[in-house]
Amino acid sequence: MANDPSDPGPGPRDWQPNPRDRGWSCPPAAADVAAFHRSLEGYAPTPLVELPEVAARLRVGRAFAKDESSRLGLPAFKALGASWAVHRALVAGLGGAAPVTFATATDGNHGRAVARFARLLGHRARVFVPAGVSARAIAAIEAEGAPVTDTGGSYDDAVAAAAAFAEATGAVLLQDTAWPGYEQVPRWIVEGYATLFAEAEDQLAARGIAGPDLLMVPVGVGSLAQAAVTHARSRPDPARTAVVSVEPTVAACVLASLRAGEAVTVRTRVTTMAGLNCGTPSSLAWPVLRAGLDAAVAVGDDEAAAAAPFLRAGGVDAGPCGCASLAGATAVLTGDGAAARRASLGLGEDAVVLLVVTEGSAANPG
Repeated sequence: MANDPSDPGPGPRDWQPNPRDRGWSCPPAAADVAAFHRSLEGYAPTPLVELPEVAARLRVGRAFAKDESSRLGLPAFKALGASWAVHRALVAGLGGAAPVTFATATDGNHGRAVARFARLLGHRARVFVPAGVSARAIAAIEAEGAPVTDTGGSYDDAVAAAAAFAEATGAVLLQDTAWPGYEQVPRWIVEGYATLFAEAEDQLAARGIAGPDLLMVPVGVGSLAQAAVTHARSRPDPARTAVVSVEPTVAACVLASLRAGEAVTVRTRVTTMAGLNCGTPSSLAWPVLRAGLDAAVAVGDDEAAAAAPFLRAGGVDAGPCGCASLAGATAVLTGDGAAARRASLGLGEDAVVLLVVTEGSAANPG
């Protein structure tokens, strides 16, 4: 990890700027999402933690972490998308008469969230996982009352298995990745993530900050990044915030897609950032990311691990996926070539950086 300014920053293979129309804007997320989340038992905004030592290391004005280590009783942000999508699916009458069965693929957190909110509303879930998901993650899903099927393949294989089960049984597929013909439910999940960014904006405003100059977002299939771009590009000044995606080097499908100029699939390998181990961008997310991302960066497992102590010192106990944002910011803002990368993002030494820390150390991946 480039956590010392003398260390090299990301090279040509793991940094991809995205020249874009800086005047591009988009409509905001549905207005009633945040109100729905506020109505849920146990809702509270997750903390926005200032990290002065991190700011000093990154040579920026201020740095903040949006700490998603406890969200609606679960240790990751996934509860936002799952709760809203389950609600919208039931309102729309998907799945027919109660009880409805929801099917999904996951590396851990998303499936657990779907199972939790299905159970709370008197419904069922069936969860499919790829090879390598930990026994702890599977046990946490099963504790929510959902049977788990280990597909023995990749994440994409698990998605295919969940889709096939839904097709065969009439279950409602609740997946955060989209493909042609399957976009409405993923759109609801992305809308659910909007609450995270609305909270962060309010929390920054309470500190007298109009918004971040740089927003670092971990990426799997790109749904959270889609929500981040949607929020940033629907503000009155859509060019104010540079949005940069962060992926594992072994699963950098968005970076590869930006480089290719079209959505591509990459072959993935094992990573500690298991929740980001996705080889194909969501078809719903990709057009938004292509139009609204400023750059993509990829980081290794060692870089994510090296970021953890700096977050922990500030009171943020992050898991590997949660550490990706700081690992990516360090790679972008320090080391060889940092001046050019900063200039391409329009960042000065007084910049405000917002790190989305997607999970706590107690979370299950994905």
